[in-house]
Amino acid sequence: MRASKKSARNGGPLDFKEKLWEAADKLRGHMDPGEYKHVVLGLIFLKYISDAFQELHDKLSATAATEHTDPEDRDEYLAENVFWVPQKARWAELQAKAKTPEIGRLLDDAMLAIEKDNQSLRGVLPKIYASPDLNKERLGEVLDLIGTVGLGDPESRRMDVLGRVYEYFIGQFASQEGKGGGEFYTAACVVRLLVEMLEPFHGRIYDPCCGSGGMFVQSERFVEVHGGRRSDIHVFGQESNPTTWRLAQMNLAIRGIDANLGPHHADSFHQDLHPDLKADFILANPPFNDSDWGGDRLRKDPRWTTFGAPPASNANFAWVQHFIHHQAPNGTAGFVLANGSMSSNQSGEGEIRRKIIEADLVDCMIALPGQLFYTTPIPVCLWFLARDKRNSGKRDRRGETLFIDARKMGTMDDRTHRRLRNDEDAAAGNGPDEIALIARTYHAWRGEVEAGEYADVAGFCKGATTADIGGHGFVLTPGRYVGAAEVDDDDEPFEEKMERLTTQLVEQFAEGERLSLTIRRNLAEVGFPGQVKP
Repeated sequence: MRASKKSARNGGPLDFKEKLWEAADKLRGHMDPGEYKHVVLGLIFLKYISDAFQELHDKLSATAATEHTDPEDRDEYLAENVFWVPQKARWAELQAKAKTPEIGRLLDDAMLAIEKDNQSLRGVLPKIYASPDLNKERLGEVLDLIGTVGLGDPESRRMDVLGRVYEYFIGQFASQEGKGGGEFYTAACVVRLLVEMLEPFHGRIYDPCCGSGGMFVQSERFVEVHGGRRSDIHVFGQESNPTTWRLAQMNLAIRGIDANLGPHHADSFHQDLHPDLKADFILANPPFNDSDWGGDRLRKDPRWTTFGAPPASNANFAWVQHFIHHQAPNGTAGFVLANGSMSSNQSGEGEIRRKIIEADLVDCMIALPGQLFYTTPIPVCLWFLARDKRNSGKRDRRGETLFIDARKMGTMDDRTHRRLRNDEDAAAGNGPDEIALIARTYHAWRGEVEAGEYADVAGFCKGATTADIGGHGFVLTPGRYVGAAEVDDDDEPFEEKMERLTTQLVEQFAEGERLSLTIRRNLAEVGFPGQVKP
């Protein structure tokens, strides 16, 4: 989310994000956070497509006389993969009326008009601006401020200004809403780690609980950074929450990502919109320990045939088996689960986990630190499954699983949220690139030559056999396998060290008493004797 270069157009390294957020936050006292999220993101989306439309409109107008182009011909825009924006939905038209009482109705009409003329946006855009709960004066202020920012022009598109603003806002809303907001947002560092681990260069990518679409955005970014083409991957997803499904559609549309999220929102367990899909890469962050997933209605579902029916009281292993069901013969999967999934033996979960392990599907397990998620402060884990551990270009890993303990990693961004450090942190001297370290360890263990030679590191990583895991009761907690980190031996005899440390402790006690006495005297001198008299 940081920008290393200044943008002359916007006055700084995306410093306008904070200004936009301050304006958006003015709405918070007037409506539910879950609603004002869509109010603001809808306006940002509208500004983007209007800017992109206007830029092409100006070009067509300039060449109308010589090349016989028509700036009001909808097909001209479709040919350039630019959304057609009808007259009444264009930003200049709307901003001119930002201070009028009817601005809410005009915005709703604009969203409807855009959906009518753009098939891919049907049923996606918010139509909530005329709501009596929405303060129209505040709405006009937000409209005016967004109007000062270029989002869809060539320079902004090149810098992915809109994408980064969208990510910033999605993260901010998740933080503000707490547990509820985190349901549609996975921490960027976790998404990036999943993508760096799986390396989805080409093929079908699937997320059956895609939230706002962050997994797809990072996957596309990964392909581009490594010199690939967007057309090398095909995106499939599903989301059960209707407003979050629309948010994902908008998030992908602003980036030009062609994704199949189904014709509507739907529950992946009860209405699988991609029943025949076999994906090369699965990335997901399903709800943790979901007890209300309707499992009692799916006791004989074919997805449970191989490993057993998951408990109706917890969806963790329903998700795991759903992922396995959708894996291609050489497919890999990386997903987030609650820590209990690694060791629980309740309601048959231990037996399901044992069968999955004995089927040699578990490729890697990672224990993460706490406070990475808005939904919960507890630490969670990452599972990585491989259908065939004889992958071409990698070593034969059959009968082996890598364990990584990353619980001590990360840095606190604020009092409640932690994140794993990345390449920008390393470049700024703020610690190691922890995401690269974890991913490189996995790639080296898999036998990828460019990642270097793998070696077990006490307290951090350990390759274990299926027999080793069986010896631990088929528990997958990395701490059981990696052991404790080695401690440097300073060769100081125990008796001498204890005498030195005890002397030091006594000195510190004495200094503490001296400071306490000084503070009490100072308080008494300024007229606050009370209980602090020496």
